[in-house]
Amino acid sequence: MSSARDAAIQLAALLETMDIQYAIGGSFASSVHGIARPTQHLDIIAAILPTQADALTAGLQKEFYVDAEAIREAIRHRRALNVIHLASGFKIDIFPSSSHPLGTQQLLRRRIAESTILGGAASFPVISAEDTIFVKLLWYRDGGESSDRQWNDLRNIVM
Repeated sequence: MSSARDAAIQLAALLETMDIQYAIGGSFASSVHGIARPTQHLDIIAAILPTQADALTAGLQKEFYVDAEAIREAIRHRRALNVIHLASGFKIDIFPSSSHPLGTQQLLRRRIAESTILGGAASFPVISAEDTIFVKLLWYRDGGESSDRQWNDLRNIVM
């Protein structure tokens, strides 16, 4: 049976083949920098150019459910795009680096981290602890400062 780890590895391989810089953020990053917890999806920030949209779509279609127009629109309008791994049903949100307040700075500060949170050992580039805290604070504020999950992620990184 395929897993979230397989989905992440397949997407990472495609991004690396296309020479697209990327790093994992969100709950995966907060687990690497703090206390591990299960995650329902993966957040990735990637330096995708509009000219790469069609090639990215073509590469993803083999292993992921994707919508070509949605990918072009997401890159053009600097918003997240979603892909779903066909074999596992695992969802990955890809944020173009141009859509984020820290932009490409997160990619410059990324580091390789080993983790088993996705169902087996694997190494991935992960945004820094400081960037993870900043992003989690933004999500916490945008959520009306009521998300226990975001707040606990923050506390677990700082402790």
